[in-house]
Amino acid sequence: MAIDTKAVEEHIRGLLLALGDDPDREGLKETPKRVAKMYEEVLEGMNYTNHEIAQMFCKTFEQEVALEGQDMVLVKDITIFSYCEHHLALMYDMKVSIAYLPKGRVLGLSKLARIADMVAKRLQLQERIGSDIAQVLTEAIGCEDVAVIIKGTHSCMSARGIKKSEATTVTTTFRGKFETDEGLKNRLYMMLSQ
Repeated sequence: MAIDTKAVEEHIRGLLLALGDDPDREGLKETPKRVAKMYEEVLEGMNYTNHEIAQMFCKTFEQEVALEGQDMVLVKDITIFSYCEHHLALMYDMKVSIAYLPKGRVLGLSKLARIADMVAKRLQLQERIGSDIAQVLTEAIGCEDVAVIIKGTHSCMSARGIKKSEATTVTTTFRGKFETDEGLKNRLYMMLSQ
């Protein structure tokens, strides 16, 4: 499904009118086109299913060193942003940490960041971002032992409504051994705190 930029332009023009402004005034003439282009970029992930994202970023490498048992790959503090599906409000200052236990192959490290980016480029909930990343990673690498921790700020809480600018939301998604093995989970939290 491709984003219909012409329809977005028309609706942004209508929104400007509904807000009581003149979309033909100097500062707003190109705004519908700019907003449509922005949405096409920042919501690119809406064009793809989790399966398609897994197929795009599934480049793996055979492990030269045998990783066994609970050897862990962790990439932390991947910066992303997204848009809340409830208010179309920006979710920002988001940091994603992704860990997995390899099974014979490892994923290129940049692919973890690319997966997080693409999943976030949708109208989303922070909770679903973690679940989607875990699902994509599980399919891309064939590994069920995945953890995703996300910390972020939501402008629907910081800039409107309750206006709590210091509030952050932390979500966790644990799959496989990360869900059942408390020792592994504790080791992950220790690594995240370093």
